[in-house]
Amino acid sequence: MANKVYITRRIPPVGIDLFREKGVEIDFWDSDEAIPHQELVKNVKGKGYAGLLCLLTDQVDAEVFEAAGPSLKVVSTLSVGYEHIDLKACKARNIIACNLSKISTDCVSEFAVTLALAVSRRIEEGIAAVRNGNWGLWKPMWILGSSFANRTIGVLGMGRIGYGVARRMKAFCISRLIYHDIKESSFAQELGAEFVDLETLLKDSDVICICCNLTPATHYLFNKENFKKMKNTAILINTSRGGVINHDDLYDALKNHEIGAAGLDVTEPEPLPKEHRLNSLPNCVVTPHMGSNTWEARNNMSYNAALNIVSVFENQTPIGKIKN
Repeated sequence: MANKVYITRRIPPVGIDLFREKGVEIDFWDSDEAIPHQELVKNVKGKGYAGLLCLLTDQVDAEVFEAAGPSLKVVSTLSVGYEHIDLKACKARNIIACNLSKISTDCVSEFAVTLALAVSRRIEEGIAAVRNGNWGLWKPMWILGSSFANRTIGVLGMGRIGYGVARRMKAFCISRLIYHDIKESSFAQELGAEFVDLETLLKDSDVICICCNLTPATHYLFNKENFKKMKNTAILINTSRGGVINHDDLYDALKNHEIGAAGLDVTEPEPLPKEHRLNSLPNCVVTPHMGSNTWEARNNMSYNAALNIVSVFENQTPIGKIKN
């Protein structure tokens, strides 16, 4: 009897092709929009699914597992983050949970640097000036940004993406590369990166790129107290998780010029409402969580999310297995 998988969204066809090649039966939510939670519960109930391929926007909890029943062996998310999966409920039911921790490193690293450049050189304001007809004769003091050369770049979280950001930032003739993490990173030494405490990272950095996981220790780490420790010209870039920053405190820090500017590809909530106060600030650039938005990354994500499930079906250890 063939294994059955439920997919909670339309995904690139390479993952679907792998399932079909392996003789796996699939059903899916035929939409580009997120499946409502109760629809997910209803659609998996009593269908005998052995696998569930979900997205970051899905709430995969005990109610879903209860509906799916004892046939469910594996949950694979098409994302690096997995806070939407109830790992305790997985463990209680011997369900293997998987993510894509190794897939989107390059594209997210590239995007973090792109966002940092866009913010520091005020690209969004320049584009708006052209489109709104405000581009006049040359003015020596108009839309001035800042360069990375001879500056201190700070990275919070020296994992794969943090390392990717740091390696790319080295190309801009920076004067100092510093990072903070729960422990010193051996591979950061090849970049000449200096391991520092959080206080030093906040105080010395001209640009801080947030590349850490969202944990109880990092939740709202960037708050009113810590913004006061940063340079009033500092740029804060977040391509990690929205919950690392207290958005109300960030608004105040930007509005009061306690820090210079911010670039956010992740927010809390997502999507960020159009009327949110951060969207009113010229020194805050918000993008719609598009760090992994490349054809190459999406195809790899689709294939490997499917491969995680197929590996479980073939009694192999999936490469993306989450330790829980």
